[in-house]
Amino acid sequence: MFEEIKKNFGFGLMRLPMKDEDVDYELVNQMVDYFIDNGFNYFDTAHGYHHGLSEEAVGKCLASRHDRSEFLITNKLTDSYFEKQEDIRPFFEQQLKTCNVEYFDNYLMHSQNINNYQKFKKCQAYETALQFKEEGLIKHFGISFHDKANVLDTILTEYPQVEIVQLQINYVDWEDASVESKKCYEVCVKHNKPVIVMEPVKGGSLVKLPDDADKILRDLNGGSNASYAIRFAASHQNVRMVLSGMSDMEQMIDNVNTMKDFVPINDKEQEAIDKVCEIFKSKEMIPCTACSYCTDGCPMKIRIPDMFACYNKFKTFNEWNQKMYYRVITSDGHSKASECIACGQCEGICPQGLQIISLLKEVAGTFE
Repeated sequence: MFEEIKKNFGFGLMRLPMKDEDVDYELVNQMVDYFIDNGFNYFDTAHGYHHGLSEEAVGKCLASRHDRSEFLITNKLTDSYFEKQEDIRPFFEQQLKTCNVEYFDNYLMHSQNINNYQKFKKCQAYETALQFKEEGLIKHFGISFHDKANVLDTILTEYPQVEIVQLQINYVDWEDASVESKKCYEVCVKHNKPVIVMEPVKGGSLVKLPDDADKILRDLNGGSNASYAIRFAASHQNVRMVLSGMSDMEQMIDNVNTMKDFVPINDKEQEAIDKVCEIFKSKEMIPCTACSYCTDGCPMKIRIPDMFACYNKFKTFNEWNQKMYYRVITSDGHSKASECIACGQCEGICPQGLQIISLLKEVAGTFE
């Protein structure tokens, strides 16, 4: 099923460059063209990315400017956009229309976990997607997953029709007990399911490293920090594709150069990565990937990912200006961390399973 993929690296359309409140389509055009011109063809989107603008970017910057044979596109069914089975087909048809394509190469049940999986089952979402496949509207059917390995094992046992699994894999989360990246990967191996990797640089956290960790990788005299993270994810045998959400041409060029002639991580590099992991553990950073799912329904309009990024930088780099940055992100109608009303909607949707309410109290204690 991966014979049409030209390289094992994909363009994740989750963190596109923005201009004011809209996507910077001119820049995205340049990024898409550069990606394809260098022999890559895999693109990943979802309706919730950029509040629907990611799908629009697919239609405007990719599908309307390139022949359909030049690219593969993955889209997803997210639980917040349907309440019953009858809602799914109209939503899916709108996704096709917005993306300006007649079919999706891959269609994934989005961000599966022990809670929303029950809704997908109740609404027969898996069965509906498999019907789309029979009709030729999707080529391959799969899931993206954020939960424990035993839940993934249950899903793959109950639905052996799943062809691909998208997992969060990076060197910090590989052995992490809360994410269980390695254990989830091993479940996919057990069920003979190829893996697509998301969050290989953990929302950018593995790019701008603490000084002591940064020095370890620089002393290797190799590539960028991002290159080590992406190569780590791609070095596992069952991984067929690594996605990266790129926001500018600098990131695009660096990642393309890394994966154009892919070389697996060697023993010396792995030893350095292990040392970096130990440093991360000692910093006790909040493992937020800035997916922003938590902010969509926040009644207090708290900029949770920005606050966690601010907190991490303060803890890791001891940057004095983070207190000033905190004042900026709590202006213009956005509440402070202390104004959280503990409604819990953010914790119910967080792919990382973060205890956001208590973490916001830590943020408030640090900056307020």
